[in-house]
Amino acid sequence: MTTPPTVPPPGSVPPTGPVPPGPVPPGPVPPDSTPRRPAPPSRRTRPTPWVRTRLRATPTASLLAAALAFVAVLLAAGLPRALDRGADQALRDYLTGKGPTAASLYATAGARPVGPSAAELDSVLDVLRAQPGTPGTPGNPGDPGGGFGLVPGAEVHGSLGLKTRSLTNPELPRPEEVPVALGLGYLKQAPEHTRLAAGRWPDGAAPGKPVEVALSHRAAETLNVRVGTVLNAAPSVTGAASAEVVGLYEAGDEADPYWADLPCLTRACLRVYPSALPKTYWQTYALVGAGGLERLVEWGGGATDFWRLPVDTGSLHVHELPETRQRIAAYVAGPTATQLMRASNRNDLRISSRLPALFEEAEARRRAAAPLTAIGPAGVAGVALVVFCLAAALTGDRRETELSLLLARGGSRPEILRRLLGESAVTVLPGAVVATVLAVSLLPTPRLAPALLAAAATTLFALLAFPVRALVLLSARRGRPAARRRLVGELLVVAATAAAVYEARSRGIAPAGQGVDPLLIAAPLLLALSGGLLLARIQPPLMGALARGAGRGSGVIGFLGLARAARGTGGRGRPSVLPLVALLLAVTTAGFGANVLTAVDGSRAQAARQSVGGDARIAAAAGDALPQTLTKAATGMAGVRTGLSVWTDSEAFLFGADGPGSPRVTVVVADPVAYAELARAAGRGQFDPALLAGGPGAADAPVPALFSKDLAAKATGSGYRLRLGGGEELRARPVGEFDGTPALPGAGAATIVLPAGPVLAHVPRAAKPNLWFGLGPVADARLRALVRETVPAAVAERLLIQTSEATAAELGRDPLQASAGRIFWGSVAAAAVFALLALLITLARAAPERAASLARLRTMGLRPRQGIALILAEALPQAVAAACGGGLLAAAAVALLGPAVDLSSLVGAAVPAGLRVLPRPLATQTLALAALAALAVLAEAAVSGRRQITTELRAGDSR
Repeated sequence: MTTPPTVPPPGSVPPTGPVPPGPVPPGPVPPDSTPRRPAPPSRRTRPTPWVRTRLRATPTASLLAAALAFVAVLLAAGLPRALDRGADQALRDYLTGKGPTAASLYATAGARPVGPSAAELDSVLDVLRAQPGTPGTPGNPGDPGGGFGLVPGAEVHGSLGLKTRSLTNPELPRPEEVPVALGLGYLKQAPEHTRLAAGRWPDGAAPGKPVEVALSHRAAETLNVRVGTVLNAAPSVTGAASAEVVGLYEAGDEADPYWADLPCLTRACLRVYPSALPKTYWQTYALVGAGGLERLVEWGGGATDFWRLPVDTGSLHVHELPETRQRIAAYVAGPTATQLMRASNRNDLRISSRLPALFEEAEARRRAAAPLTAIGPAGVAGVALVVFCLAAALTGDRRETELSLLLARGGSRPEILRRLLGESAVTVLPGAVVATVLAVSLLPTPRLAPALLAAAATTLFALLAFPVRALVLLSARRGRPAARRRLVGELLVVAATAAAVYEARSRGIAPAGQGVDPLLIAAPLLLALSGGLLLARIQPPLMGALARGAGRGSGVIGFLGLARAARGTGGRGRPSVLPLVALLLAVTTAGFGANVLTAVDGSRAQAARQSVGGDARIAAAAGDALPQTLTKAATGMAGVRTGLSVWTDSEAFLFGADGPGSPRVTVVVADPVAYAELARAAGRGQFDPALLAGGPGAADAPVPALFSKDLAAKATGSGYRLRLGGGEELRARPVGEFDGTPALPGAGAATIVLPAGPVLAHVPRAAKPNLWFGLGPVADARLRALVRETVPAAVAERLLIQTSEATAAELGRDPLQASAGRIFWGSVAAAAVFALLALLITLARAAPERAASLARLRTMGLRPRQGIALILAEALPQAVAAACGGGLLAAAAVALLGPAVDLSSLVGAAVPAGLRVLPRPLATQTLALAALAALAVLAEAAVSGRRQITTELRAGDSR
C-alpha cells in the first residue's frame, strides 16, 4: 500500500534539497517551492603553457635547433681563443728562436774602485727583482695587465774583469806564438750549475799571494793546467799578478741558458789576434770566490758588475704587447730605471733589452699573417648565417598557417613575437651557454671578452632568426611589390660587388703588416653572394630549357625532375637563393684557402731550394776539399737526378775593372750544363750554358766568364785579369751577366762563374771541389747516413750538410704558420658541414610537397626506384651547378686579389708578392664538395623515396 506524500503545512518553508521521488500532488505548486540544484563550485581556467606545448609537439625540431645553436656558438666562441693561443705560442717561439738571452733584461754598472762586495751585488739583484715598477712579478697586486714576469731562480749576476791578461807560463800552448789570455770573473750561482771535478771552490787571497781561481775542466785539458798550477800574468800598468788554480769544475749543461753570453767560462776559446797578419791564440776565463772580488778588479784593470734577469715568456700575451712594450721601455730608460738607480745607489746603472725591438718584429709578423687567416672564418660565418636563415625559413613555412590563424583570432603581432621569443630562448640559450663554457674551458687564454662577444652575437642571431622570419611572414605583402624589393636588393648586392672589384683592381689590398683589410674579406663573400643571385636567376630558365629537351624523349622522369627544379626547391614551389649562396660561399672559401696553402707550400719549397742552392748541398770547411769517394757516392744515391761538384775561391781579385782598386770576388768553377740546370732549379742566376762552351785553349787565351750584375756595371773595354787565392792568374772574357748564384745562396758578394774545362788546364787544384749540389727528392736522413758511412767521423764533423727538405720543414715549424694552416683547414671543414646542412634543410623544406607528389605519381604506376631517380633529377643538378660555380668564383677571387697578396709571413722567408690561380687545389675542393652534396642528395632521396603512399595521401591534405 503506497504511503501518500507528506504535504507541508501552509506557511512553512519548503525543505532544501532534492525532491523525493513519487507522484506530484495535484494543484498548483507555489513559486518558492520549485526544487533547485546547487551551483557548482567556481573554477579559474588556466592558460595552456605555450612553450612547453610547442616543444612537446616538435621535439625533434627543437633538439636540432638546439644542436645547431650549440655548434655555431662553440665555433664562434672558440675562434678568438684559438687565434689568441696561436699568436701567443708564435710570440714565445719567436723569442726563444732569437737566442737563450734575447728575452732578458741586462743591467750593468761599473765596479767600485776598491772592488764590489758579494753582498752588494746580491742587494742590487733584490732591488731589480722586487722593484714595484716591474709589472707581472709577485707582490704586485692589482696589475692591470700588460705586465711581464721574471723566471724565478734563473737570474745570473756577478762581475767580469774589463781586460784579460797574457800568461807567461812557458808550458802553456801557443798556437802561433801568441800567449794564452786569462780573464777573471765572479758568478754567484756558479756552484748551482756546475760540479767540482777536482779541488775546491776558491775563496779570498791574502795580499801578496796569488788569487785563488777555479778553471773549467775542458779549458784545463786544453791548456795542460792542473790543480795547484800558478798562472803568472805579464806585467801591466796595474803591476804583476798571478792566479792559483785551486779547483776544476764541469758545467752541468753547456747548452744551459745560464752560460749564454758569458765569455769562455766552460772551455778555452780559440781567438784571432787582430794584426796585419792575423794570428790565433787561446783565451779563457776563471772564476774567483766572493773574497777575491777586489783582486778581480786589479787583474782586469777594472770590472763590470752585471745582472741578467730572464723574462718569463709564458707570461707574455700578444694582446698585451703595447702595454708590455711601454713598461719594459720604462724599465730600460724611464721612470722605473730612475727608481732603480736610486734604490740600488748605483748612479751608473744601465739596463738594456732586445725585447722592445723583438716585440715590434713579432707584431709585424702577426699583422702580416692576420689578413690571410681571417678569410676562412669570414666564409664560415657567411655560410652559418645562411644556415640560420634557412632553418628559420623552414620553420616559418611549416608554421605559417598556425601564425596566420593566431593573428586572425585576435592575437597581436607583439604578443605572438613574445611567445616565439620564449620558444627560441628555451631552445637556444641552454646550448649556447654550454657551448661558451666548453670553449672557454677547452681553450684557456687570459682574454675572455672577444669570445664572449662572439658567442653573444651568434646567440642573439640564433635567438632572433625564427621570430624575425615569423614577423616578416605576418607582415609580408604578396605580389609585385615583393618582387620589386627583391630585384632592388639584388641590384644593390651586384653594385657593391662591382665596387669591391673596382677598388681591388685600382688600389689592391692593404700591404702586409697593415692589419686586416676589409676588402680582402668582403670581396670573396660579395663575389659568392652575387654568384648565388645570378645562379638563382639563370637556373629556372636553364632548367626549363633542359626540361623541354628531356620532354621530347620517351621517359618522363627527367622531364618531371627538371621541371620541378625549374620551379625551385625552396618550399611551396618558390626558388630559393640561400642554399645556392651557402654552397657558393663554402666552395669559394675552401678553394681560396686551398689555393693559398698550396701556394705557401710551393713557395716554401722554392725558398728552401734557393737557400740550399738545390735539393742537397755538402760543403767542406774553409781550406778543405770534399773526398772524391763522397761526391761519387752522393751522386749515385737513389733519388739524385743530377749531382754537381763545384770549386769556389773567395780570395780572388779582379784587375782591369772600372773604378778605384781591385775588387775582391768569389770565383765559381763548374760544368756549364749541370750548373745551368742547377740555376734553373734553384731559381737563381739562370743563364745559357752555350755562353761558357769551349774546351781548353792556349795558355794566354781568355776564359769565358759570367759576371754578377755589380761587376758587369764596372766593365770596360780593356781585358780582365783574375788572381786566385793560390796566386794563379787567369785572363777572363765577360760573356754575360747573372743575378745571384746557387753556389752562394743569399750572398750579395761580387761573383764570377767560370767553365771547369778551361780553368782546370790552368788551375789543377780546381779539380778538388769544395761544394757538392744535388737535384732530386733527397731525404735529409739518408744523405747524412751516407756521409757517415763514406767518410771518417772526424771529416764528417767538418762538413756542412743541407737539404731543401729539412730547410722547408724548419721554415714551416713556425707556430704562426701552423696556426694559420689549422684555421684554414678548420674553416674549410666547418664551411663544408654548414653547406651540407643548408642543402639538407633545403631538401627538407621541399620534402612535404615532393613526398605528396611522389605518392600521387605512385598511384599512377611510378615505381620506387623511379621515385628516387626523380628526386635526384630534381635536386642534384642544382647542387652540382652551385659547387662548380663556387670553384669558378674561387678562381675569380684568387685572380682578383692574388697580385697583392704577400705570403712571406706564412712561408717563413721573403718571397715575391703575388698569388696565382692553381687549378689543382681549386678543382680538388670543388669536386670534394660536389661529391659531398651529391651524397647528401642521395641519402635524402633514399629516405624520401621509401615513404608509404597512405602516409602522404590524406583526406583534406593541401600539399
